[in-house]
Amino acid sequence: MTTSSAIQQFLAFDWGKLRVGVASGNTLTKSAQGVATLTEQGLVRDQAILKLVKEWRPHALVVGVPYHPDGAPHKNTKLAKQFAQNLRGLTGALVHEVDERYSTTEAKADNPRAREAKLDAFSACIILEQYMRSLSE
Repeated sequence: MTTSSAIQQFLAFDWGKLRVGVASGNTLTKSAQGVATLTEQGLVRDQAILKLVKEWRPHALVVGVPYHPDGAPHKNTKLAKQFAQNLRGLTGALVHEVDERYSTTEAKADNPRAREAKLDAFSACIILEQYMRSLSE
């Protein structure tokens, strides 16, 4: 049984059509580190995700879901939610969805020289840290 004082490990995903950024973090440090940027698609990507879940053994997964600045959903909102649902089926893990408005913008501002592939992992860090901050509220 997990108690609220137990350290919890998470994997976060910044979904994109071409790449999926992945970050890991825990409730002890409340910080995240980039783990990978997945460029594979379909079953190959699913296998890469399963490998990461097996390696990191997270308490739960976190998926960033994009919205327009005014909070309205758009096409990628639906696609990110589908990705989250697919993760639930693929891994059997608890999956939390987080509003990720501006995570890529923030990642670019914090890492102006980073290549696009690295920005996805940085965005996943931002998503995960935002989620972990919400746990203490």
